[in-house]
Amino acid sequence: MDLEIQQTESEIGLTDDGVEQMLILAERLREANGGELDESAILAVAEATGAPIEYVRLAVKMRSEKEKKSFLANLRSQYRTLEPHTRRYLLSGAAAASAAMLSTADEGISQMPWHFRYDYGIFTMLATLCGILGIYNVFLARDSKTACMSGGLLTGGIFLMRAVFEMIFRVPAHVETMLFLPVIAAGAAGGYGIFQFGQKYRGRLGLKDPVKERQDLLKQLNRLQTKLSSGMQYMTFLSVDIVGSTRMKETSDPLSVEYTFNEYHEFVTRIAQKYGGRLHSTAGDGLTCAFEHPQHAFAAAKNIQAGIFELNMLRNRIGVPIVLRCGIHVGPVMTPEGGDVKSVNFAHVIDIAAHLQKAAPPGGIAVSDSAVAQIAGGATSVGVQRVEAQDIGAMVWLPKSGAPSGYPSVSSPPRLSDPS
Repeated sequence: MDLEIQQTESEIGLTDDGVEQMLILAERLREANGGELDESAILAVAEATGAPIEYVRLAVKMRSEKEKKSFLANLRSQYRTLEPHTRRYLLSGAAAASAAMLSTADEGISQMPWHFRYDYGIFTMLATLCGILGIYNVFLARDSKTACMSGGLLTGGIFLMRAVFEMIFRVPAHVETMLFLPVIAAGAAGGYGIFQFGQKYRGRLGLKDPVKERQDLLKQLNRLQTKLSSGMQYMTFLSVDIVGSTRMKETSDPLSVEYTFNEYHEFVTRIAQKYGGRLHSTAGDGLTCAFEHPQHAFAAAKNIQAGIFELNMLRNRIGVPIVLRCGIHVGPVMTPEGGDVKSVNFAHVIDIAAHLQKAAPPGGIAVSDSAVAQIAGGATSVGVQRVEAQDIGAMVWLPKSGAPSGYPSVSSPPRLSDPS
């Protein structure tokens, strides 16, 4: 099932953000409708997000399966993901089987020895109730074809299942096999009549018109989208990481490592703030900074790559020069009220920036094509070398001196224990 949904995402071109927005809308709509997500709501989500209805149905089903629910709740979720006409047919068959079983059971019990006999007709009343529910199910059909087939399935199912249960309970047969097809035809005609009655008097009976209900749901989804989109903003993320940091730490004094890497963190944060950015998150030795515009992120990244020379000369106590890789990408992120970008942790744009950073050469900056397009001078101000990560192309900036091998040697730096 997971493979199926991933293939569908790739076929229709949905991004992770698009999938998440679709699921958020579905959950919000479910909450607004008292925990229900029927076919009208699924159709509204599909139209609002541009995703195929089958994909929405599958995604909602997958989300429901991951939640811990009781057996009945899971059964209900499975039923909700079925198409409308399939639900009508399923309920017609269930109502027919229940009515036939109950009516036959009532007759079978009445033929038992005298001390088991009763004259209350409880099973007959229950069978009648099942038949009424079956008729109401036909009444809820959304089109005449579904109503006809549901009506035929109801009457034909009662006729057929009655014969089966008469055999099981060993009661005298009352079913005339020659009437099977006429009974189905009569049920189909009755279903059509019920559908026409429903179309005419649905409003007077206090029931929602399917078309109007879908329009109302679309309006509700539009309000939800507007509210969710109010926190959307385009941000640029700069991902910075040290090349071979694990190997550097293995051969160095722990106190020197702690001092040097703290200096490195402060160094990157200070330059990001200089260009209007802010530290978004840290992961090990990697840092992610957020900026309002790609131009600011690119300027900060170049300053970081140039300034690492000074850090290695004056504040590196490890004995091995620090070499950095950087990745830059711009894209939309959803922030909560107040716009605190630090609360955004699962945005696609952040992942791409991290992947581009890993694809960049040591000492270089990989700038995605979408970010390059917003930088003054475009590609000519970045470079000619290209890399790619997660199907996102990027231009590579490298220092004029070339590879980071030109960095000074710091094989004999002063230790923390030195008087200096």
